[in-house]
Amino acid sequence: MANNAIFARLSNLWSGFISLWVTDIEKEHPEIAYQNAISSMIQKYTQLKAATGSIIARRQEITERLASHERELAGISTDLEAAIATGQDDLAVVLIQKKNVLDAALAELRADADQATTDADSAKSSLMQVKTEIDKLKSEKDRMLAQMHSAQARLKIQGQLDGLSVDAEVQALGAVREHIKGQVAQASLGSELHNSDLDVRLAKLRQSSGSVTAKAQLEAMKQARAGAAQAASVKQL
Repeated sequence: MANNAIFARLSNLWSGFISLWVTDIEKEHPEIAYQNAISSMIQKYTQLKAATGSIIARRQEITERLASHERELAGISTDLEAAIATGQDDLAVVLIQKKNVLDAALAELRADADQATTDADSAKSSLMQVKTEIDKLKSEKDRMLAQMHSAQARLKIQGQLDGLSVDAEVQALGAVREHIKGQVAQASLGSELHNSDLDVRLAKLRQSSGSVTAKAQLEAMKQARAGAAQAASVKQL
């Protein structure tokens, strides 16, 4: 008894391991999980379709028997009316007995026919429901796999972007910036040193002196012209 319990536990444990292993595989390959589910549903649909066919065949068989009994009952009823009309009581009694048997049989057949019709309608409804579920599952498979592939593509792009390092590029730009700043500073320093050179200062002084001399000459020329103009005016008087 104890051994059986141990074996049962080991079997359950092994089944658990197998279930986890299959679950992991299905997570990695969801298309397999969907296809397995669809295949299982199709198998159930096939079985249900066969059972539905049997139910419909039974309904058809009962319907045919019911129609046959109703035709037979109609014939007996006609014969019974004729026997009564012609005063053949012995024949009428036999026909009445047959009619009673047929009435009882028809009552059962009508009940069976109603039940067979209900069973057939229910089976067809179940069959259509399973077919709808299969179609929905196929549509879900396509939609979910498309979403998975899209997500995988986005993750791949994100991983590639995360793997890109801009440190080297930024450092290179930093070095270039410093180099440019250094050249600008050197150019500014050269200009400052050039402006502070003695020769430059002397040249600027000479330029300034020349300007002062020219201005003095211009003033002297103006005064001379003014004096000449005044002398000419005196002579005229």
